[in-house]
Amino acid sequence: MNTKTIPGAQQPVWHELIAYAPEPGYLAGRIIMVTGAAGGIGRAVAAAYARHGAQTILMDAHRKGLEQAHQQFAEAGWSEPVLCPVDFSSMTLENVREIANELEHRFGVLDGLLNNASWTGELTPFEHYAPKTWARVMNVNLAAPFFLTQWLMPLLRKSGDPAVVFSLHDCSKAYWNGFAMAKAGQEALMKVLADEYADDTSHPVRIIGIDPGPVMTEGRRQNYPGEKPDAHPSPEDVTGPYLFAMGPGAKDWSGRVFCEHAGDG
Repeated sequence: MNTKTIPGAQQPVWHELIAYAPEPGYLAGRIIMVTGAAGGIGRAVAAAYARHGAQTILMDAHRKGLEQAHQQFAEAGWSEPVLCPVDFSSMTLENVREIANELEHRFGVLDGLLNNASWTGELTPFEHYAPKTWARVMNVNLAAPFFLTQWLMPLLRKSGDPAVVFSLHDCSKAYWNGFAMAKAGQEALMKVLADEYADDTSHPVRIIGIDPGPVMTEGRRQNYPGEKPDAHPSPEDVTGPYLFAMGPGAKDWSGRVFCEHAGDG
């Protein structure tokens, strides 16, 4: 794995992170919010967090998917998740404030936040890219995670080991338009936060980015309908890096972007 980061001690390579399998109680006692948790990577990672002992808070616009996740967790005997149905494309600051206040009232602390929710929009030539698509892409992929993280940071700083993880996607190429720009903005936000909340500050928070490369999610199938079903890993195949980043084993790796596409170098 190559990591776009500050030089330092030897870092775990991608194939090690993919195979990462901590003890069942690795995240016991930790309260973790996952956005985009109704399906795809978010659902798979939230399940992995719950399987390893975390109390999860699942956020997504798709209520049915959240309810299915709730049933999955119950059948598996994991801690009952808190469901938070919210549409990032129209989420207001008042919505964010209400979420933060409810979490503070219910838990008093937040140990982890996975900013995973995304919406790609149509892949289209630049000259045909619609303003309404731009607006929704920017709201879901950049504005919402920015303000959600901002309002949840006081709760995160109450944790003994707070972590904020971003699902990134390096897609700065033809036809990706606003989504590519929003994801580049997310990586910039990650680096800004990693610097502001570094270990040598009075309020350190671990900030990590993960770019798993192409994954066979519903969005991938919509944009690349001709690909074979097994062309890329499934969401369940890429949970290892997310487990590592959210637990105590990653305490020395704030500011890192773990990325599949750069290879094991």
